[in-house]
Amino acid sequence: MSKSDHMLSILWLLRSGRRMTAKKLANELEIHIRTVYRYIDSLCASGVPIIADSGPNGGYRILGHFAESPLLFDLEEQKALVHASTFAHEAGYPFKEELNRAINKLKRYTNEEQLDQIERHMEGLSIIHPPIEGKQRDLLRVLEEMAAQGRSVEMVYVNGKGDTPNIREVDPYGIVHWKGSWYAVGYCNLRKEVRSFRVDRISRMEPSDRYFERPAAFSAKDFLMRNLLPGTLDSESLAAVRIQGHEQALDLLCQHWLFGHTLVERKDGVALFRLGIHSLQSYVPYFLLPYGKSLIILEPDILIERLVEISYGIASHYESMKSL
Repeated sequence: MSKSDHMLSILWLLRSGRRMTAKKLANELEIHIRTVYRYIDSLCASGVPIIADSGPNGGYRILGHFAESPLLFDLEEQKALVHASTFAHEAGYPFKEELNRAINKLKRYTNEEQLDQIERHMEGLSIIHPPIEGKQRDLLRVLEEMAAQGRSVEMVYVNGKGDTPNIREVDPYGIVHWKGSWYAVGYCNLRKEVRSFRVDRISRMEPSDRYFERPAAFSAKDFLMRNLLPGTLDSESLAAVRIQGHEQALDLLCQHWLFGHTLVERKDGVALFRLGIHSLQSYVPYFLLPYGKSLIILEPDILIERLVEISYGIASHYESMKSL
């Protein structure tokens, strides 16, 4: 057994409420008594309140409510954890090996019936997702660690296809997974503003010698949403968008990455969204066109007018092609 397994076993034995001497613990685990002392010291250093009582009935015990804390999970909690690990794996979670070790420990400390149920639940859920290459996973590990340490990174970044790579020093505030891609959000010392960076466009990166303080209450997720969907989250520029339609069509619409984030209310075959006024005149109409007559835009007029304009333009285009 590994050191972590022995330490967990000591916790289990002490959690029973009995006082146990170092000798008893050593006999139970078939290890040297000096090793027990080292493991007890390590547990205490990690925050476990282990008390040593002297006397004829003395021994080690766990103090207070810590003895009641669960060291294992019930079946529903186990199912949730293995399902969450499946999602994390497919999304390219950078700490894949550590996650595997955690799930293996979960399996190891269950009985045969629970292990069978865990395996069944793992087989019953699958995720289809584009694979994340090893290089990108390595970059994500560094970015997450540097964000936690408050340490800047130097990266070689390519803005888009055909662009010349440029070197930037970035203060990574956090990483975000969105629509199958990973983004790093942080302060760009080249552009002197907070920016988002597609991790798959980082060709090289290494930690720098400079440290930073993340702004209080900063949300990398909120920044990315505002950056990718300009005007859709700012209350000053939002407009009510009311759409009527068949329940199936509304279901699909509410699952859309844009409309799902902006849904305010849905009832009686009508969904209310709040979207940026600028977006209603630019990309939103193109998201609605594929639904055809299954949806009816009730408001606002600017969206209806824009849809009419685009639809007429498409119809005119194909009418002109017929005469060729």
